[in-house]
Amino acid sequence: MVDLTSLKELSYFGNSLETYLYALLIFAGLYAGLALIRGVVLIRLKVLAKKTKNKLDDSVVNALLKIKWPFFLFVSLLTALRYIKINEIVNIIAFYLTFLVVTIYVVKVFRVLVVQGSMAINTRGEKSEEDYDDSLANVMATILQTLIWLGVILYLLSYAGVDVTTALAGVGVGGIAIAFALQNVLSDLFASFTIYFDKPFKKGDFLVVGTDSGIVQKIGLKSTRIRTLQGEELVVSNKELTETRINNFKKLKRRRVVFTIGVTYDTPAKKMQKIPDMVKQIIKKVKDVEIDRVHFKEYGDSSMNFEVVFYINSSNYPVYMDRRQEINLKILERFNKEKIDFAFPSRTIYLKK
Repeated sequence: MVDLTSLKELSYFGNSLETYLYALLIFAGLYAGLALIRGVVLIRLKVLAKKTKNKLDDSVVNALLKIKWPFFLFVSLLTALRYIKINEIVNIIAFYLTFLVVTIYVVKVFRVLVVQGSMAINTRGEKSEEDYDDSLANVMATILQTLIWLGVILYLLSYAGVDVTTALAGVGVGGIAIAFALQNVLSDLFASFTIYFDKPFKKGDFLVVGTDSGIVQKIGLKSTRIRTLQGEELVVSNKELTETRINNFKKLKRRRVVFTIGVTYDTPAKKMQKIPDMVKQIIKKVKDVEIDRVHFKEYGDSSMNFEVVFYINSSNYPVYMDRRQEINLKILERFNKEKIDFAFPSRTIYLKK
């Protein structure tokens, strides 16, 4: 058997062997406990979180799972060192290293919470998260990271005996000067938050901005990138997008179509009476289309005009064009069968004798 009394008598670097063993047990126990919490408790919570409809609990668990063995190692080591006498320089180095490692993992946890939590909130009730744009959430996470690291640096400077009050005063004066110099950048920054919270558009939406149009590729800190129909990338400042009118066709649920059919003046009255019902029957048989009305509207310069109004229940532009094409071809086919002639612009020229 080991004589416990002898352990107290054996001393190395100012600590008895019993003290070292006690510190080692604290280190091992704390490390094992933290690893057990991550490896068993959090894994089980992750399984339970997947079974719930709420996505926020998944975000919290995923964030905590970012904490790994370096965190456990340094926290356990610093705690164990408190129970033995060590050189002050070693103690300070251990404290700073532990503080930095803890900060790194705290930043990781907050970043995951901001990005995934934002996704969970913004896609709540939706079937898919594929269209979610996390670019602005990443911007918010980056700002939060910067603030955390700034706070850590100020704390470490204060711990080292540096007067941070004077430094903060200098930063405040400098910050005002920087704010005046970067007014446009800050305007775009605040505009990006307006876009994020108000959601006038998101990644994947088709926008028409003035004379330009295209699909939103990325919403950044200062600007939004739009891929135009011609293929080039259009960069627009966020401030401009919040101050101008935007047509967002992604939010379009159905399209209203109004067009005119002109027939020649020699078309018999009986055929004229048949045209509205004829066109209605054609349109009713087309998929995703709802007929509104067909009327003999007016006598034109060279044609008798019918106004046709219908709705295409799709926001997809190729589908919209497919349905219009199908309707046009069927009307042409039916008019040819009924021997109804389409009118075309004509001009009568009188020659002087």
